[in-house]
Amino acid sequence: MRKLVLKVIGNIVAFYCAAKLFPAIYLGSMETALWAGMILAGVNLLIRPLLFLITLPVNLLTLGLFSLVLNTWMVMLTDKFLSGLQIPGFWPALATAVIISVCNMVVQTLDD
Repeated sequence: MRKLVLKVIGNIVAFYCAAKLFPAIYLGSMETALWAGMILAGVNLLIRPLLFLITLPVNLLTLGLFSLVLNTWMVMLTDKFLSGLQIPGFWPALATAVIISVCNMVVQTLDD
């Protein structure tokens, strides 16, 4: 449970940082960032394992780089669930996914 809460906190910070770094990304309020962090954690918990299994051959062929695309899809799916979050396309979603990955690595390192 603690790891899930830390991931949600990392996601919230990452969405906030992405909105501040990239002017194309619109984040309505901190409440929206909170919801985005929780929704992304839920999407990663429920949908990502199935998609990872389906795309496993492509992921193996690209030596794991396709995971970035998969993470981007999860961010884009989170964008579709929230009206206060607007990520205009694939490239800003990819940048957001990279920021989320870095924030989650930092939070995971601090937890150990």
